[in-house]
Amino acid sequence: MSLTESSAIDIAKAASSASRHLATLSEADRNEALVALHDALLANKNAILEANAKDLLAAKRDVEGGTLTQSVLKRLDLSRPGKYDDMLQGILSVKNLKDPIGNVTLRTLLDDGLTLERVTCPIGVLLIIFEARPEVIANIAALAIKSGNAAILKGGKESTESFVTISHVISKAISGTRVPGSSIQLVKTRAAVSDLLAQDSLIDLVIPRGSNDLVRFVKENTKIPVLGHADGLCSAYIHSDADLEIAVKVIVDSKTDYPAACNSLETLLVHQDVLNTIFPAVARALIAKGVCLRCDTASKAVLLQTLTSEKMEMVQDASESDYHTEFLDLILAVKTVHSRPPLSDVEEVIEHINSHSSKHTDIIVTSSKDTAERFMKAVDSAGVFWNASTRFADGMRYGFGTEVGISTNKIHSRGPVGLDGLTIYKYLIRGEGHRAGDYFEGEGGKKWKHQSL
Repeated sequence: MSLTESSAIDIAKAASSASRHLATLSEADRNEALVALHDALLANKNAILEANAKDLLAAKRDVEGGTLTQSVLKRLDLSRPGKYDDMLQGILSVKNLKDPIGNVTLRTLLDDGLTLERVTCPIGVLLIIFEARPEVIANIAALAIKSGNAAILKGGKESTESFVTISHVISKAISGTRVPGSSIQLVKTRAAVSDLLAQDSLIDLVIPRGSNDLVRFVKENTKIPVLGHADGLCSAYIHSDADLEIAVKVIVDSKTDYPAACNSLETLLVHQDVLNTIFPAVARALIAKGVCLRCDTASKAVLLQTLTSEKMEMVQDASESDYHTEFLDLILAVKTVHSRPPLSDVEEVIEHINSHSSKHTDIIVTSSKDTAERFMKAVDSAGVFWNASTRFADGMRYGFGTEVGISTNKIHSRGPVGLDGLTIYKYLIRGEGHRAGDYFEGEGGKKWKHQSL
């Protein structure tokens, strides 16, 4: 990894050249670099955490001054229990995954001596622009090296001390391997971003990780394909036949396990038949965890009858905008579901989610397999779960290893994007002097075999 202040075109050219070399390295060579990366980050943990502490101190002042949000502060903190160890484990998990390069996904005999193969290959050059999250540097470096891609990274100013220190550690680590140093480049100046977004002839994919403002800025200012999501507006629906214990466990975990994450629950839809039974128990459990509930008229009326006045201080009136909001905090919008002919209750929920959702992750709590299957087929999101927390929407939890982010795109890659999402494919034909002009209908023409191998 190199920390560079070169011009955008020089950065992109160096990455493009490195990507072509990296794509030819053996899996053993790439894995060797990952081991070196892991060991160096482990050995330099104290120095990196000291640098991160400087970023945190400055960020806390910005939060107090109102120029930075609490959710960004949480994402910035590498000292949060388990976070650094998870970063290290993520590198080893990527190393242990099957090589994503060179896998044959189709083989066809076109004719005797003429074969066609579709083979996985790296995308090429990735541009990753991220806010806070200094662990992204290690995650992306590991994923890029394993998948044979070069990566250009630009971190937010709030994580400057962290990513400068991490970049020096990674640079020294991979310098002793066969991975080219310019395979991973870290851009320090913000001014370079716009110029890099213009390098569509050299950069193959942009991955923004951060606020919806960042993602929208990237999408509006580049011709390069963009992979990512602007919002993590996740919803949960408690159906009329839901199990109370499951509902409490799943909803509380979805909202409170890590509220600042993009897979945290933001909207709770409750069937009218369980307003007086399951919903109060869920509400009490959420409030006990410090969650503020923004309720519609029907759900608030129920809580007025079942909660103490002290607990009702955590209940507010919902506005329509709350059902379009990614809070990234201990706030949850609640809406009651009524059957509205000709729509059934489930169809009403599906319509609400598909019109309000950011297509990230949505869940249903129900005892009915048929209802769950209907919901999972009809909800148009990257992740749709039955009786399971939204927090499972994660590359590590899917067994993909660490991820570059969550994609809500509908082409190439969707959901948590790990190694497979960083590869594309090429078609290889091996022949023996075959000519396309020899294949035609009529006398003397050769015939295709098109036999699957």
